[in-house]
Amino acid sequence: MQPDAEPTEVEMLVTRHLPALRAFVRLRMGRELRAREESCDLVQSVAREVLQNAERFRHGGEAGFREWLFTTAHRKVVNRLEHWRAARRDGARERPMSLPDELLGLGGTPSQQASAREELAKVEAAFDRLSEEQRDVVMMSRLLGLSHAEIAQRSGKSEVAVRKALSRALARLAAVLAGMDR
Repeated sequence: MQPDAEPTEVEMLVTRHLPALRAFVRLRMGRELRAREESCDLVQSVAREVLQNAERFRHGGEAGFREWLFTTAHRKVVNRLEHWRAARRDGARERPMSLPDELLGLGGTPSQQASAREELAKVEAAFDRLSEEQRDVVMMSRLLGLSHAEIAQRSGKSEVAVRKALSRALARLAAVLAGMDR
């Protein structure tokens, strides 16, 4: 975007969906990739790719854009995970990545930031303990904002089955989180 130019529709949509995109990428990365890369780098890469290819967006509407954005993000995460699995990296050279402050959305005191980092780490660890199917249904519902009918269509299940799966996944997530507080 030029400094004095009005933002394009795609730029406004990227900005509007940035918090959900950050959460989606962070959770989709999983423990293995989070240990090797910063989620903010992947989010930036996704946003850059979407903005550079804005003319390709032809689905129309916010739902279509959200689909395109999160499909791009999912592909980016899968590609990076495949890269790390294929490259036989020296484990001794690797160090755990820290959580970026901008992801937390907190500007507060250092103790508030530390507390927020701990909470995010707990949620990520709990999310990692869900099955792939459970993670998918929670992300489609809570991060992508898909209806039960849309999730059912994508997964080839009935709406009732999706509702039950989502309910069980959220209950499992809550149980895992509750167990971590002990």
